[in-house]
Amino acid sequence: MAKDRIAYVCSNCGQESAKWIGKCPNCGQWNTFKEIRIPASSAASLSLSHHAATAHSSSAKNRPMRLRDIPVADDPRIDMNDAELNRVLGGGLVAGSIVLLGGEPGIGKSTLVLQTVLNIHDRKILYVSGEESAHQLKMRAERLSTATGSAETSDNVTILCETSLTRIFEYVQEIEPEMLIVDSIQTIATDDLDSSPGSITQVRECAAALLRYAKTSGTPVLLIGHINKEGTLAGPKILEHIVDTVIQFEGDQHYMYRILRSIKNRFGSTSELGIYEMGQHGLRQVSNPSELLLSHDHEGLSGVAISSAIEGVRPFLVETQALVSSAAYGTPQRSATGFDQRRLNMLLAVLEKRVGFKLMQKDVFINIAGGLRVTDLAMDLSVIAAVLSSNVDTAIEGGWCMAGEVGLSGEVRPVNRMEQRIAEAEKLGFTDMVVPYYNLQGLDRSKFHISLHPVRKVEEALRVLFG
Repeated sequence: MAKDRIAYVCSNCGQESAKWIGKCPNCGQWNTFKEIRIPASSAASLSLSHHAATAHSSSAKNRPMRLRDIPVADDPRIDMNDAELNRVLGGGLVAGSIVLLGGEPGIGKSTLVLQTVLNIHDRKILYVSGEESAHQLKMRAERLSTATGSAETSDNVTILCETSLTRIFEYVQEIEPEMLIVDSIQTIATDDLDSSPGSITQVRECAAALLRYAKTSGTPVLLIGHINKEGTLAGPKILEHIVDTVIQFEGDQHYMYRILRSIKNRFGSTSELGIYEMGQHGLRQVSNPSELLLSHDHEGLSGVAISSAIEGVRPFLVETQALVSSAAYGTPQRSATGFDQRRLNMLLAVLEKRVGFKLMQKDVFINIAGGLRVTDLAMDLSVIAAVLSSNVDTAIEGGWCMAGEVGLSGEVRPVNRMEQRIAEAEKLGFTDMVVPYYNLQGLDRSKFHISLHPVRKVEEALRVLFG
């Protein structure tokens, strides 16, 4: 009679070992191996019993094909009735795909999914919840649909409160949904494994079973996942490799906005960004992000500079705030919120070496207003301008914005999609914009009514801004 087997699995990447190892040979992390017990009826026998015949017959039809003989067809997209979510997904949800949505507790993951589900009326949807009761989901649905009244008319949404994977697939076979929602993957467990829900083996095997169901049936599956204290998705790293798309729902609970960011996407770009505003009746799509990221009461205040940034394909104006003060202790502090700390140190070195401003004995604090984290290199010019504005305690005139990358030699390098940046600044009422000199070559300036100030070096930009 076969006996249970003891194995050790890396909680970071899923690497298995017959004995405990201090350092994982695959991902290089220390102290990540956890002991698991694999029963004699191993997870290899874990399959969808009611879909076994379908999966077997479909795999039997798979034959090797020449690359040139494979038919080319665009994946059909499912409209989620949410422009922000569609943009992050790459144009909509692909049939047969499996999507993982992660975020901090209370950030609004379940709210976003339930709100989206209530707005889809042409598809049969099964919402599986392992964390909340049916009564709690009903109360949330009524709150979300107060303005639209969609909860009373959403006859296509079926709620199932269950944590057993076997029972879930029994109801899936009975209902035959066109979309499956699982909230959350860490609460689902299969009886074939002798471990608690949320463990490495349970998360991995349940996700693999849901993947097989999505690919064999063509039904899209949306998983909601927890994140750990480091901010990454909880569970083994292999969970992110299994799914087709990984979406992160970010934001501060003390702010009203939320950011939807794609980390992995097999069907679209990972540089797209969706912005929502959390309200009493759910999440509101923000089509113009600049309205949340710009304040209107910074006139006459030093240390504030406006930059025209781009995330994905969307341009928006971002407010950069800086505070420069004398260091109270021996070592000056360098702090950046929403901006890369190492890039801030590089820009301060450029200011000191190339422009001549001595900041060695001063504390420098940078903040991107609204808590947004921006990785666009065109923010360099606004960071330098905000730091210098705070250092000399002189405000930048209202109606000015800028965009440009700063090199180590102090030159202002060109950035991409300058026409979109200029058009966005002009649309929001800005009158002057500092741009890299080489971005104006071949640019038709006659179609813009905003004054453009081309600069080659940081000194020229500071001279234009401060005279």
